[in-house]
Amino acid sequence: MSSAPSSATDTKVKILLVDDRPENLLGLEADLSALGQTLVRAPSGEEALKALDDDEFALVLLATQMSGMDGHETAAYIKRRSQTRDTPIIFVSAYEMGPHATFRGYAAGAVDQVSRPYDPWLLRAKVAVFVDLHRKNTQLRKQAALLRTRAAAGLLAQLPTLLSDIETQAHDLAEQLRARASSTTVRTMAARLEREVRGLGQVLRGEPGAPPAPESLRSPQYRDG
Repeated sequence: MSSAPSSATDTKVKILLVDDRPENLLGLEADLSALGQTLVRAPSGEEALKALDDDEFALVLLATQMSGMDGHETAAYIKRRSQTRDTPIIFVSAYEMGPHATFRGYAAGAVDQVSRPYDPWLLRAKVAVFVDLHRKNTQLRKQAALLRTRAAAGLLAQLPTLLSDIETQAHDLAEQLRARASSTTVRTMAARLEREVRGLGQVLRGEPGAPPAPESLRSPQYRDG
């Protein structure tokens, strides 16, 4: 696994560093600065939750031992929120963790755990994996949104042709009802349906004198350009 800095063409991601000891935050910043990402400090669990409310992070490095809200409690809040439950958490412990502490960390939602003193190269390698994963997930979301937009645009492009067939069918139905229906109400409804279908076809084809387009067809995603 490589921990080389990102290329200049890559968009920086944000990594949240949470610890109530300033020297620990400074140490994490120094060890992770080579990755070339945006490192955000949070001196408490409460400040970490505020930061997560305001921004999207690729990863949270979270101290397990903190005054007030500790790491496990903070992790529980992160995983409880719909907008942050998928954000990866790496616990950073002040001492070597035994099996019980390790199990508790994973049960709280951590994807990995490290103990001080940690190997800076190993930590950078672990973090680099989640940075790359975040980038790939972001790219997939953008591609999925683009495909949905193109599918909607393709369907909209077919509507004039489809509506032309419906116009013909509505006209034939109205003619039949005018000739055969004894009820004035039925004949009136058929004529109204024919007018509305014709009007919608004029809107989609952009014909002069067409009635105003429905609001759903005037949204930005359906405009030219």
